[in-house]
Amino acid sequence: MMLRPDLAAAAAARLGCRKGLVAPTAGMAPGFTQCNMISLPRDWAWDFLLYGQRNPKPCPVLDVTDPGSHRTALAPNADLRTDLPLYRVWRDGVLAEELADATEVWAEHSDLVTFLIGCSFTFETPLMQAGIEVRHVAQGCNVPMYLTNRDCRPAGRLHGKMVVSMRPVPADRVAEAATITGRFPAVHGAPVHIGSPETLGIADLARPDFGDPVQIRDGEVPVFWACGVTPQAAVMASKPPFAITHAPGHMFITDVPDTQWQI
Repeated sequence: MMLRPDLAAAAAARLGCRKGLVAPTAGMAPGFTQCNMISLPRDWAWDFLLYGQRNPKPCPVLDVTDPGSHRTALAPNADLRTDLPLYRVWRDGVLAEELADATEVWAEHSDLVTFLIGCSFTFETPLMQAGIEVRHVAQGCNVPMYLTNRDCRPAGRLHGKMVVSMRPVPADRVAEAATITGRFPAVHGAPVHIGSPETLGIADLARPDFGDPVQIRDGEVPVFWACGVTPQAAVMASKPPFAITHAPGHMFITDVPDTQWQI
């Protein structure tokens, strides 16, 4: 079956994942929505749906699969077991392994419910189109992400701290960056914090909890956005018996144009 030309970039990025090309997806398939992912046994699905509803800034839910399904309306021809570059498998809240193909571990639970969550990579294209450099894309590395001291609102058995991603922005363009990203509330929207990382409990920007450190130049301000790795912080804190997530920075690329989420 031939894909429409406007879907070719997203499909090609997913094909690279199937071939085992493991790399962060920032900058890939520009113009297409990227998603964080978490799959949980059905018994935990309601708790997580409520967790997302109560914490829409870090956990904006874009799609929820039927139990046992590895398909999503966001990319109907994709396979959620194989079409991310890198997966994490969690057992009792502990990271057990990372895999480029989750088919075998997916089969351990026939009732997995998968949540696809908005990702800030989606609004990076508009930032770059406005001439605001996205440093981790320019440096060819993963975005730096930090576990903060901000509690998420609990839901059922789930609780945890918010995770944020950071992008350095020239001080005179911070307001513009906040305005651009604020037009995309379904993919984290405007920043949750600007400057003063210590206020978030971040001791050293050069030592992110997830991802890679990036250069911060003179005249730039660290700007923090809510991050879809927050569910993994909830897994670590709440210890569900089993979960599969994306590896931080290694997203699911959908067929949906990023402009769909713009307001």
